[in-house]
Amino acid sequence: MPEPESHHSDPAVPAVHPHTATLRRLEKSSGTLAAQAIARMDDTLPWYRAMPPENRSWIGLVAQAGIAAFTEWFRHPEAPQAISTDVFGTAPRELTRAITLRQTVEMVRTTIEVMESAIDEVAAPGDERVLREALLVYAREIAFATAQVYAQAAEARGAWDARLESLVVNAVLSGEADEGAVSRAAALGWNSPEHVCVVLGTAPDGDSELTVEAIRRAARHAKLQVLTGVLGDRLVVIAGGSSVQPLSVAKSLIGPFAPGPVVAGPVMHDLQAATRSAQAAAAGLKACTAWQDAPRPVLADDLLPERAIAGDPSAREQLVEEIYRPLEEAGSALLETLSVYLEQASSLEGAARMLFVHPNTVRYRLRRVTDVTGWSPSDVRSAFTLRIALILGRLTDGEFQP
Repeated sequence: MPEPESHHSDPAVPAVHPHTATLRRLEKSSGTLAAQAIARMDDTLPWYRAMPPENRSWIGLVAQAGIAAFTEWFRHPEAPQAISTDVFGTAPRELTRAITLRQTVEMVRTTIEVMESAIDEVAAPGDERVLREALLVYAREIAFATAQVYAQAAEARGAWDARLESLVVNAVLSGEADEGAVSRAAALGWNSPEHVCVVLGTAPDGDSELTVEAIRRAARHAKLQVLTGVLGDRLVVIAGGSSVQPLSVAKSLIGPFAPGPVVAGPVMHDLQAATRSAQAAAAGLKACTAWQDAPRPVLADDLLPERAIAGDPSAREQLVEEIYRPLEEAGSALLETLSVYLEQASSLEGAARMLFVHPNTVRYRLRRVTDVTGWSPSDVRSAFTLRIALILGRLTDGEFQP
């Protein structure tokens, strides 16, 4: 485009724009062009017709601002222009949520096409080529401005979502998850899956955002919903789905965790109940140092004896209620046989001699112990768990004796 030419040598006298007539015609026709752009959107863009009146009115203002900005840009093409502010500054921030980038591109394209089709009418004789070239350059600038607006909106939304997600994760981990946390999770796309569990481990060094994104990628591959965050030195993942197995979930998400133990809490039915899963996983992570050969990942329930010894009241209660009480209800013979068997270094013959029964009787009763509790006395790790459960059960009974 040719530069404005001055017909006066005196710098105090303003220069005359070389396309004054075209500028005047642009200014007069801006309202008509905006109306034509809106009419074409209504004819050709189904999503525009389906929008509520408030959003349609904002789009109309954006179209008008775009045409007005082009007029000003044509007047001073050499001056720096903040096109994104001039054009999109009239619209509220919520509009970037209501209208996708693709829809905005269609809106801008429609407006540019209307302006281009009117060039022969708007341009003064001889200015058609200049106006068309100016519109092409302006269209490029508008494209960059559109991308910038949506990039900034996405960045701001991402930062806000990260803060919101951190609040939800912290509420679950601290046992303070309430309806407010559920609402915040819903705003992040959490669809209230049927089963939820919490996985805890050590966060790797470096950018926590990269770690969080790695967890999300792994979750998408495993078809899981996740809420995740780095809290201090811990990486917390709340995972949900229609069918969730804690150990399988932990294995599918273990990649981004730093070296060290990774503990999966038990499955719960919703986000509020997931606080119990988080507390179990946190207690397991704390107690995991006591089981040096623990698998990675490990279930929080597999760490019940270490958790109980470390002072976790829920682990103590679980051992008593899920092991000691069922054995007590099944009859004194099972409790006595298990106790003697463990005291006799897991010797069938030794236990049989102490109980004055046949070894096959001991063997049968130990199978019954496994059936009742799910823990096998012949397995070293299970025997340790059963021993702790017996000790805690007796201590609990002793506390209630007169």
